[in-house]
Amino acid sequence: MNEGDVMTITIEEVIQKIPDWRGKSIESQPLSGGLTNTNYKVTVDGTPYFVRVPGASTELLAVDRQNEYENSKAAALAGVGPKVIHYLPEEKVMVLEFIFGKTMSNESLQAPGMPTRIAQSLKMLHAGPRFYSDFNMFRLTEFYLNIVKEHDVKIPEGYYDRMPTVNRIEQATLVNPLPTVPCNNDLLAENYIDDGKMLRLIDFEYSGNNDPCFELGNTCQELKYDEARIVELCEAYFGKATASKLARMKLNMIMSDVGWTLWAAIQQKISKINYDFWGWAIERWGRAVEKIDSPQFERWLVDVQNAD
Repeated sequence: MNEGDVMTITIEEVIQKIPDWRGKSIESQPLSGGLTNTNYKVTVDGTPYFVRVPGASTELLAVDRQNEYENSKAAALAGVGPKVIHYLPEEKVMVLEFIFGKTMSNESLQAPGMPTRIAQSLKMLHAGPRFYSDFNMFRLTEFYLNIVKEHDVKIPEGYYDRMPTVNRIEQATLVNPLPTVPCNNDLLAENYIDDGKMLRLIDFEYSGNNDPCFELGNTCQELKYDEARIVELCEAYFGKATASKLARMKLNMIMSDVGWTLWAAIQQKISKINYDFWGWAIERWGRAVEKIDSPQFERWLVDVQNAD
């Protein structure tokens, strides 16, 4: 996590550094959508590639580029991620297979059967090669809180008051823990691409071996899934939607918002991207508080401790 600032590099400089591309017809165009990186489509003699150039100061967001590179290779071996074609280790630039397909949205992932398709892709990833390192949202939240203090980052009011509750969530989930599996951990809608056969997964910046229910809960939260879709995803993944598994997903939905609230607040301070990160932080924190204060919260803490 302490890799230091990545040197900035232009797409023209990236192209010059790849020997295989020399003397070939090359066109590049920027792609929209990245919140921590600059992304490009580079076409070399008619073949398109996806090029990811890391943003500045992303180590403050706990992005480990070596971890991302190794896990991107593992996800490709699992059959869900794009192949890594080239890697520039000094600049931390990745050149990836360009996946032809439809970039998904919250709306398109609400369609009938989509939770089941998501479960199929996640089961492939989770059954694939172990990842380079582990991911734990409780530890990442602590890391972000240190960044908040060191860099005087504004965070939503009342955040610190909820930390004892976060500790209760962690203790409850540790009673009957699930074995960790290789997870993406950041599956918002745009990180799914429908290639016509399956939902491919991209962007492994926050990937690591983790509780599979964080993966399931996080993507449910990102996609704003209702109860029926949450149950469908749980059942499609585990074979049965038990009270224990659903509670584990719901608690991890909370933790997804608890942690990424701080991510958004830090981005508001450091990012040069024109995006309302503060609005996103407030929205996420509001969702987390709403679930913590819900009548079901204490039930989830009990249910998650039961063995199926």
